[in-house]
Amino acid sequence: MPYLNEGGNLAASKTFTHSECFRPFRSLPQMTNRSPARLSLLFLPVFALFSMPVAAAAQDFEPALGPAEPFSFETLAEEAKALSQKPFEPYPVEHPELFEAIDYDAHWKIMFRKDHTVDVGDAPVQFFHQGRYFKEPVRISLVEDGEAREVLYSADYFTMPDDSPAKAVEDFAGWAGFRVMRPDMKTDWISFLGASYFRTDGPDKQYGLSARALAVDTGLARPEEFPRFTSFYLEKDDKPGDSIVIYALLDSKSVAGAYRIEAENEDGEGQVLHITSRLFFREAVERLGVAPLTSMYWYSETHRNMAFDWRPEVHDSDGLEVVTGSGEQIWRPLNNPPRVVTSSFFDENPEGFGLIQRDRNFDHYQDDGVFYNRRASAWVEPEGDWGRGAVQLVELPSDDEIYDNIVAYWLPEDLPEAGDERDFSYTLTWAKTAPPNERLAETTASRIGRGGVPGQPRPGDQVKVVVDFSGPAVEGLTAEDGVEAEISVGGGAEVINAYAMPIVGTDDWRMTYDLKFDGTADTIDVRAYLSEGGEPLTETWLGQFHPRQFAPH
Repeated sequence: MPYLNEGGNLAASKTFTHSECFRPFRSLPQMTNRSPARLSLLFLPVFALFSMPVAAAAQDFEPALGPAEPFSFETLAEEAKALSQKPFEPYPVEHPELFEAIDYDAHWKIMFRKDHTVDVGDAPVQFFHQGRYFKEPVRISLVEDGEAREVLYSADYFTMPDDSPAKAVEDFAGWAGFRVMRPDMKTDWISFLGASYFRTDGPDKQYGLSARALAVDTGLARPEEFPRFTSFYLEKDDKPGDSIVIYALLDSKSVAGAYRIEAENEDGEGQVLHITSRLFFREAVERLGVAPLTSMYWYSETHRNMAFDWRPEVHDSDGLEVVTGSGEQIWRPLNNPPRVVTSSFFDENPEGFGLIQRDRNFDHYQDDGVFYNRRASAWVEPEGDWGRGAVQLVELPSDDEIYDNIVAYWLPEDLPEAGDERDFSYTLTWAKTAPPNERLAETTASRIGRGGVPGQPRPGDQVKVVVDFSGPAVEGLTAEDGVEAEISVGGGAEVINAYAMPIVGTDDWRMTYDLKFDGTADTIDVRAYLSEGGEPLTETWLGQFHPRQFAPH
């Protein structure tokens, strides 16, 4: 797989990036007129239901529980292993047509009764009702003193209109998922709903991107497999503050697994999840995504030409950040590509990666309804030996903000075969941004415009690229300090008129260059950074360009 070596030439290595392009494997879902709803281009459930309303006042409540059973993470892993040795059996949903009738509007009107909130230690827990997008129920149990007891479903946990289609399923419905509330019961800080999806609301209490337990065959030219959490076990966390321990059983056609998630919330700072997983494979997997993150990117200041909308930017995340095992920090601005594109960043034991919302300035979004400037960033820090592999970024074309079209995950080089076992542990932090780098300046903006010189005929095969950097490494430097723009392109284009200058009136620096396409490649990868005396001053900026998106109309 190619990368750009120190000389700026393509070479074979485990690092840098390789892009694969696919035609979308299915057309976009039908549009909806409800902008708060979010559809994944890979998985269709709407996540606005993570913020469904509650009703009534809080009271001490004792839920009806099933019989006690011995429980530990070890017994859960043994159950997953035994499950993997049997043929996969999808859950048989009773009367699916009745759940299909519980659409977005009907689901939104099903209100959880706050006086039925279940306390897991100091963590208030509320449940979600099944519906069109969540037909398969999950078991939810409470763990105490090494024993688990199932919380028995009852329609009494919810209120709904008399004409609600959910009335027809009261006798055989179940839980769709759950969320953990803050002590004041006004908002929730973590939710589990649909397949193996979960997410938190970050430091600014604004839901955005989501995470999954596992991704299987994402971005291939065939439908993706979505492993599903089938059972949850909730346990009191002994640490003070907002915290809970969540165990989950995972199952799908190719894999079964056991998860332990130690979740902590600190208002104003975000959430930290310590995740341990044990996976048992029924079948070989062609593309295994570990610690997958899912987000939305429609357009930003980089791709303002991609949308006709009154807001300057619309996205949950604006870039992929990677810190490699060797310590190189990479920033890859996200794209809304003309086709499905998978980019691989080859590495060994990466320090971390994540989908980041760096731009947190309200003026850059102007949306006072969904507040994209408040969306959380998610950062994965592997624990133990993850070996060789790649951080993969999958970008899908999208024409609206309601679609999740961005996925990032770790792809191990040693892919599992049938009968294999794998363990992965990592810390997943939801914060405003990734851990700061005190040594290098970071990218603050990436912009693209018409190439050439103002006042002269503009070439149709050329774009101007402007990248801004900010941080202690460039503060105080002047144009006389010998700062260089180090730019390499992997073929299909050439770099013209590259230079770097301080931005007047600030401590920031700007790199500017023209990129001239030669018509031989559909995708152009560029690697760039600022240096002084041969030493990098900034993180590595990786830009990916699709020339046909800039063709004159």
